[in-house]
Amino acid sequence: MEAPRLARHLAALLALLCLAAPAAAAVHVVELDGVVHAVSADHVISAIAEAEAAKAPLVVLRIDTPGGLETAMRQIVDKLLNSRVPVVAFIGPAGARADSAGFVIAIASDLVAMAPGTSLGAAHPVSAMGGGVDETMSKKMTSAVAAYVRGKAERRGRNVELAEKAVVESRSFTEREAIEGRLADLVVADVPALLRALEGREVKRFDGTTTTLRLEGEAVQVVTMSWRRAIADRIARPEVLFLLLLGALAGIGAEISHPGGLFPGILGALCLILFLFASQILPINWSGVLLIALGVILFAAEVKVTSYGLLTAGGLVSVVLGALMLVDSPLPELRVAWGTLLPGALLLAAWTIVLVRMVVAAQRRRATTGDAGLIGRTAVALEPLAPEGWVLIQGERWRARADAPVAAGETVAVLAVVGLTLKVEKRGA
Repeated sequence: MEAPRLARHLAALLALLCLAAPAAAAVHVVELDGVVHAVSADHVISAIAEAEAAKAPLVVLRIDTPGGLETAMRQIVDKLLNSRVPVVAFIGPAGARADSAGFVIAIASDLVAMAPGTSLGAAHPVSAMGGGVDETMSKKMTSAVAAYVRGKAERRGRNVELAEKAVVESRSFTEREAIEGRLADLVVADVPALLRALEGREVKRFDGTTTTLRLEGEAVQVVTMSWRRAIADRIARPEVLFLLLLGALAGIGAEISHPGGLFPGILGALCLILFLFASQILPINWSGVLLIALGVILFAAEVKVTSYGLLTAGGLVSVVLGALMLVDSPLPELRVAWGTLLPGALLLAAWTIVLVRMVVAAQRRRATTGDAGLIGRTAVALEPLAPEGWVLIQGERWRARADAPVAAGETVAVLAVVGLTLKVEKRGA
């Protein structure tokens, strides 16, 4: 009896060990698309760490980016330089580019491959204020980035002079120019062709060691973003950021002006939370936020101040300028598109003006309940008022006082409510 039981336990233990055993190593492919920011950097770094844990033979970093934030770029570069797994930067598919931060990331990789019709370069640093820095500061920024790129290019055996020109002169290179200038290592159409071309190739790592790539028969595993990163990546876009801010202002404003609606307040609070979350990913210019808020105030003032449209025009200009300044980056990809900006500004203006008009109309509307609701209404004297007596108003008996005598059955108008007594006068007096 004991032997079969022991055999069953051993079989179960073996099954558990098989399930816990890591899957066979595969070439990991991770994509760096769009603007380089904190979320994309976290995705790339996590994918490389996952490949290291799985003892993958290679990581293919597919790049198609106009550039991005320097802090995120440096995080990726640091991981590339210290990766235990060789990393090949593949600029593809056809039509892709690796500009600015993407160029630096490619140069820092173990190997650089490019698809036909791609380019890399244009890495001249640009201040977040555009032309708002003086010539001396601009030279310092350019010199610092050039030195950073030279160090990576020299260590990787690339053309240091051309790498520096990509920074200083903002030069870009086609795949053929990059191959001839020793900025790239090979031209391939896609990832399968890349793996075939790299079979048996010796790669010199950043620390000086060498490794030979053995990729024949290796599976390919595409590392996708986790759902949390995917949501953050969708939110961390200038258009979404702008719309979230408008939603927060409109929703919270509606709840303040019409308490108890709940839905506008909940929606506005949700938009505000998401906006604050996204502001941790993208560099927010809070002057832009204040300008958009000022625009909302000017829209609201238009209802109460006769400005003949001047306040509305000022509000629109304020919202437009605020949207253009919202993200503190010179990249065109990090600016709010006009197709989103203008409709959003006009919709916010219309919403604010309509909302404030409703509030003003509600304030001017005659009260229908409470003491204020009795003023101006008519009552019938149940007995002579000389000067006090009882009157009937809205089916209720009230004590009333009149300055002039009122006969029973006559109609009176309520002038005021003093405690539990109505101050009235004869109708037509």
